[in-house]
Amino acid sequence: MKEEIGILGGGLTGLSLGYFLNQKSYKFMILEKNQETSGLLKSIQIDGFTFDIGGSHIIFSKDKGILNLMVSLLGDNVVRNRRNTKILYKGHYIKYPFENGLADLPKRDNFECLYYFVQNLISKEKGLLNPPRNMKEWFYYTFGKGIAEKYLIPYNEKIWKYPLDQMSTVWVDRIPQPPVEDIIKSSLGIPTEGYTHQIYFYYPKYGGIQSLAKAFEKPINGNIITNFEVRKIKKEEGKWIISNGKQEFEVDKLISTIPLQELIKALEDVPNEVIEAVNNLKFNSLITVGIGVDKPKLNDFSWLYIPDKDVLTHRVSFPSNYSPYGAPQGKSSVLAEITYKDGDGVSRASDKEIAERTVEDLDRLGIIDKDEVILTTVYRFKYAYVIYDLNYKENLKTIFSYLKTIGIDSIGRFGSWEYANMDAVVKMVKKYVEGS
Repeated sequence: MKEEIGILGGGLTGLSLGYFLNQKSYKFMILEKNQETSGLLKSIQIDGFTFDIGGSHIIFSKDKGILNLMVSLLGDNVVRNRRNTKILYKGHYIKYPFENGLADLPKRDNFECLYYFVQNLISKEKGLLNPPRNMKEWFYYTFGKGIAEKYLIPYNEKIWKYPLDQMSTVWVDRIPQPPVEDIIKSSLGIPTEGYTHQIYFYYPKYGGIQSLAKAFEKPINGNIITNFEVRKIKKEEGKWIISNGKQEFEVDKLISTIPLQELIKALEDVPNEVIEAVNNLKFNSLITVGIGVDKPKLNDFSWLYIPDKDVLTHRVSFPSNYSPYGAPQGKSSVLAEITYKDGDGVSRASDKEIAERTVEDLDRLGIIDKDEVILTTVYRFKYAYVIYDLNYKENLKTIFSYLKTIGIDSIGRFGSWEYANMDAVVKMVKKYVEGS
């Protein structure tokens, strides 16, 4: 008989892990602290509106196998959309990504973006530029002063709320570098596309993005225990004992998908250097504001980036444009996302204050008319964005060396501590199971 596996956490990582293990006939159980699984893929229905309260998620991937798997799991419950995404810059809607929409800019800004990009290119060819050591330098090095200072730096300062010159290039290195011909075409108004793997995306017809999590969950529903918050983990006679303070489970192998902070907190006799490394990991929390609007169609946008620091939200999506069933007939929906850190001004503001400020901001920008707003709903998630600071790799090396020593595998966005999209998570899990 195969050993029993305990999986901590029922977000997308835990559910897809169970899905793939089930296909190999492994025995396993998933322990989830909340009343329901899905983690950041949680969706809610309220008065006929559907909001993805863990942030706007879409289904896309460069990996056709992973994309086909996610789409096929949804069966008939899926729609295909063409991306129409903008950046709101000085009152202008600029095509996304920014470097592919230069002709939408005021002429002076367009010129400066092209001029500094070309100047930068010449300097690189001559070997005059040093390789970038941090995220801020990478933006200048890759795009030049114009694009960096007009959009990339202000937007990233807003979303990360962390000094960009103290952030690693680990994450930005995966951003495709724009070909010079695309930048010139973009400046002249000749259509170009960036991030082509994302031009078309899929989304559930009904139920929001949680329908994808539920599709992974469906064949393994009997293996999931909810309302079980892991408080203590210990090893006795070769078995892992997991306790929530009232109930215990015993398993042969342990795989964690919960945030590293929560895993280490539950373990006994953890060395001080490991605790210190975990405490040094940086992350942002997330507030989402769902807004129901009494208007048939607000716009044709998929989502909108807002680098303006006077506006609370950094990204606004339009769920009723993803699926015609995301809002009641004749209504529209908006989802605003706001990052924050524990203890900052945003974290101390009440849900009511956050909702009112968001509605006021979007009304002022002309995105919605506040008089047409018929509902708002606010949710908070402690763990949302992993921040790659300059000590990121060193801290993870200390943590994972320890976990390997005691025999716990930790994977997923918060288990591996990496900023992974949904498709990257599923791919990571599939590879892990195939290698086990």
